[in-house]
Amino acid sequence: MSSAQSQDQFRTALVTGASSGIGAALAKQLAAQGIEVALLARRREALQELADAIEQAGGRASIHPVDVSDPEATVAAVRAVDDAVGGLDLVVANAGVGTTQWSGKLGWDDCAQVLAVNVAGATATLVAVLPRMVKRKRGHLVGISSIAGYRGLPRLAVYSGSKAYLSTFLEGLRIDLRGTGVTVTDVRPGYVETAMTAGNGKMPFLVTAEDAAQRICKAIAARRRVLAFPLPMAAAGRTMAALPNVLYDRMMKGGR
Repeated sequence: MSSAQSQDQFRTALVTGASSGIGAALAKQLAAQGIEVALLARRREALQELADAIEQAGGRASIHPVDVSDPEATVAAVRAVDDAVGGLDLVVANAGVGTTQWSGKLGWDDCAQVLAVNVAGATATLVAVLPRMVKRKRGHLVGISSIAGYRGLPRLAVYSGSKAYLSTFLEGLRIDLRGTGVTVTDVRPGYVETAMTAGNGKMPFLVTAEDAAQRICKAIAARRRVLAFPLPMAAAGRTMAALPNVLYDRMMKGGR
């Protein structure tokens, strides 16, 4: 996405989960293209460091410490930013958490935070100013889902389920919003090198957060409906989604 393209499309953007990983890399790339970026995450110090780096590079950024697992606080924060900047052009629901656990040992404590952030928090982020965008007849909503949402994966039942919800929700939004001027993009990464994946061991087709952010920026500029990457992981996800349950169950092995 060239600077000229991004400035024609967007003046302002908001990114959740901006203190590290994909969110931080995406915020930097958007700011480098002349977009004023609102940074949302829990860690004030990390947000301030990122904002300082963006401003030192000639960009514009503001920080908004908020816990995305609190949907009311999230809605209030997004609306406050929308008011402050005269209307958000781009909202990216990037904040996400994961957990790995054999389903036979799952308890509510294992599920609550994942659902609070990945489901409630992402939804609150995306709908916070959606009616305003529709009224303005412009805007772009982006949700960072996952290839893990194509099927329920062993030891990842909660995470896979949360990402399947997000992809389906984004698809419903996209259909409903057709013709309103509001665009919706569902981003489905494979393994990305972030703090969340640091303890996963060997991960196939691993990409850096910066690489992921570049791909996402290009998808936003192209107004793509769905971006799944990298290609081998995306192909595997789509293949798994097409398998009959009996074959999928035989292929996949759960583990304690």
